[in-house]
Amino acid sequence: MNTSNMTLTRKIQLLIDLPSKEERSEAFKTLYRWQNRCYRAANLIASHLFVQGMIKEFLYLSEEVKYKLVDEQKDELGILNRSRMNTTYRLISDRFKGEIPTNILSSINQSTIKEYTRYQSEYWSGERSLMNFKRNMPFPFSYEGMRGLSYNEDKKNFSFRLFSIPMVTYLGRDFSDKRSLLKKVMNGKTKLCTSQIQLKKGKIFMLGVFEIEKTENFLKPERIAEAALSIEFPVTVKTAISKLQIGSKEEFLYRRLAIQVGRKRTQQGIRFAKSGKGYKRKTKAVDKFRERERNYIDNRLHVYSRQLINFCIKQQAGTLVLINQEKKMAVAKEEEFVLRNWSYYGLIEKIKYKAEMAGIEIIID
Repeated sequence: MNTSNMTLTRKIQLLIDLPSKEERSEAFKTLYRWQNRCYRAANLIASHLFVQGMIKEFLYLSEEVKYKLVDEQKDELGILNRSRMNTTYRLISDRFKGEIPTNILSSINQSTIKEYTRYQSEYWSGERSLMNFKRNMPFPFSYEGMRGLSYNEDKKNFSFRLFSIPMVTYLGRDFSDKRSLLKKVMNGKTKLCTSQIQLKKGKIFMLGVFEIEKTENFLKPERIAEAALSIEFPVTVKTAISKLQIGSKEEFLYRRLAIQVGRKRTQQGIRFAKSGKGYKRKTKAVDKFRERERNYIDNRLHVYSRQLINFCIKQQAGTLVLINQEKKMAVAKEEEFVLRNWSYYGLIEKIKYKAEMAGIEIIID
């Protein structure tokens, strides 16, 4: 990827664009079958990669064994009859041929190998257990799996075919940039990288990965903005000529605590709920409070980080220094209340992502 580009991930809800309930039900079954095959394939790939890497340890009965995990035709010490990446692809291709598109199999093979390679030294040393994939994991596909992407001006949505399944997007009011990104993909101005399909609570979501150019804001690297994160004021930022406080304790913390109190009150009332139908029905209201708190925090952190980056752009500050963060993180780990209710790491991650998009260098002091 070009260094002037970066990737964004956007969660886009999809609907199956078929007329009858029976056809939509059959399409859902197909998607769940693909998800199941990906879950099984990913676990098989991880297991085989681990065995390949540890094969020398398994050959402890002989001291003169020499081997290389390469094609035997390319090296006389090679023990494979094909390239190493092709070994796992051939494994899952033979196992699930005809049950899932080969595009998805190729994508899951590449993503699993990439994830395994990231931690392979820790796997081999015994410091990390082998990764385990869950049944509800999102499954990947490349852009070649999307055909006929088009925009309907009347309905304000996009339609395409995900392999053999017709899909239509549900964007709602779309206060984000999802619609504009999809239009740029349709016009060839933005690249859609390998993305994922997530099936959750009977809904379909596309976790679209878009490659975009970084914004040119004519910043001055020598101009520095210093920002401090705290529980009293979420963000305090200043330059040589200006200062700004973003958010307040009352706005962020007290609202979060109010949601927690509501959840606790609901949990205490569960004992008086009507019996039957199991645990899930009784805790449904509690789960709503958890989701409400999670959504509130995510929204606030996005707002604070956006206001911080906008301030830096306005001041043409090309460098942003987060001061005294190491000390504050250490204090937060020791104080349970602060650790539980102040999202240091989440805010820093959002600041980093938005700063990278704007071309601002981040320094954590």
